[in-house]
Amino acid sequence: MRKLIYIFIAVCLISIQGCDDGDIITVELEFDDEFSACEGVSDLVLYKTKDDPSESLSVLISDLTLDEILAVESNDSLELALDATFYYRTYSDESLPSTLFCNDIPDEVTITSSESDACTAEILTILTKDDEDGILASLEDLDGDGDLTNDDTDSDGLPNYIDWDDDGDNILTEDENPDPNGDGDLEDAQDTDGDGIPDYLDADDDGDGVLTRDEENDSQDQRPNNDITNSDVGADYLNPAVAETVPATAYREHTIYYTYLVTVNLQEISLSFLSQDDFDFGVLSDSGLTSSESVTPDFE
Repeated sequence: MRKLIYIFIAVCLISIQGCDDGDIITVELEFDDEFSACEGVSDLVLYKTKDDPSESLSVLISDLTLDEILAVESNDSLELALDATFYYRTYSDESLPSTLFCNDIPDEVTITSSESDACTAEILTILTKDDEDGILASLEDLDGDGDLTNDDTDSDGLPNYIDWDDDGDNILTEDENPDPNGDGDLEDAQDTDGDGIPDYLDADDDGDGVLTRDEENDSQDQRPNNDITNSDVGADYLNPAVAETVPATAYREHTIYYTYLVTVNLQEISLSFLSQDDFDFGVLSDSGLTSSESVTPDFE
């Protein structure tokens, strides 16, 4: 929660007739860091409200939609600087409806004061992609060059950080125990055949000469972990005594998760109680900022 306190001292000019004592006026803005958004016919409203006392901060931007804010460029980010109008309002109501800015103002809501000023809204959107495979994206930069997009162990077209089966063996990375104790250190990753290559990056986990994805002796469903010849040992792909080859014909379907972070800064705000060159309006809170996509890599 961000708390801003502004204190103004009214000072009169000294004259031969004297003057009244100066008044100290304190305005306290205490709002959450997050803001919401509503789309109109052609405008976008960014807003935050609070109770006790009831106040609102809002930003009106014409000819803009939420989809346009989320339309990141090839570098997974988007920067906009747009003309906007900033509003500060107070209300006589003890509390405000959550949809105050998404509908016409209800008759029972009474605005007691309203100030506005033209400003520039600087919007920054950053898209984060992840496979949620139990490995931090930063740890999937295998060559350490700071570029996550050129690390693709199985060459299936999906870099490891958005590939939930990094080695393409049809066993999900998270099921190959890349970080057994969850401490973020992959040095203790499971390595069944002891060849120095952890299972989640090893196309032949048990070292029997048959690719893990080709050890589907019961059913070819792109799930080698349910093909078990000897139940005392476990799945055939982890049993070096079973080395029958049933060539795989496809990869499993993958899921890529998307999260958008939208922040807004307002430039050159001037109200009766507030004058700032740079005002941090906060972070957008919206259920539409997360999504996922299902992808099945081409099998070659």
